Amino acid sequence: MSPILFYGVPEGCSFGSIVALEWSGLPYRLCRVEMPEIVSSEEYKRINMVGETPSLLLEDGRTISESMAILHHIGARTIGNGLGFAQGSADFDRLNQMLAFLNTTFFQAFGPLWYAIEHPLEPEEKQALTAYGIAAVEKAHHRLERLLDGRKWLLGNGPSLAEAYFVGIARWNDFHKVVDRRQFPGLHRLYERMQQEPAVRFAHAIEHRQEAKSSGGFRGEVDLAEALGLLKEAA
Repeated sequence: MSPILFYGVPEGCSFGSIVALEWSGLPYRLCRVEMPEIVSSEEYKRINMVGETPSLLLEDGRTISESMAILHHIGARTIGNGLGFAQGSADFDRLNQMLAFLNTTFFQAFGPLWYAIEHPLEPEEKQALTAYGIAAVEKAHHRLERLLDGRKWLLGNGPSLAEAYFVGIARWNDFHKVVDRRQFPGLHRLYERMQQEPAVRFAHAIEHRQEAKSSGGFRGEVDLAEALGLLKEAA
């Protein structure tokens, strides 16, 4: 069977893994996981015991969870095409460093804002949490702009796994409307450039259930019940 990526909607960080799979050319299928209903269900926890997306079900029945692990798995299978690099090389270290920043500082900055929306809070609590999140997002954008350091791409030579993950997180600013991205010229240009990538357009279309044209190895979607059946067969 082709690997199956379980992606969360709406606005899941698994967006970056869809983009990366499209770029990789590897065959894959997708399984839509509605949040919070399905992602927290006992059925989905057979795929991911902590109830999170993304997860990647491999051909041999193994499951990989967490965006960084999935992205590095894709990179390891595509060394030589600019997505992945040999472990221990300078390029691998640079990619790993950038992904780690995006996965911690950049991703986590939006956490308080999501929590304020998704949980019942007293008005004072919501106000304080939102203010904290806004400050964190602004700080994260300043730091990432410095890391970009005037380059066209995060790693300098072309779109990489870092850009795939970046675009899935950076779009959260469009939802929360925290910063005017034009204040960060490098990030603004990078984000706008990524919107023109066929893989990004494909991922947006998939999430919104619009007509989606793959330029990669997409083999169609399966529902959770079918994916669980395939997992049972693989075991």
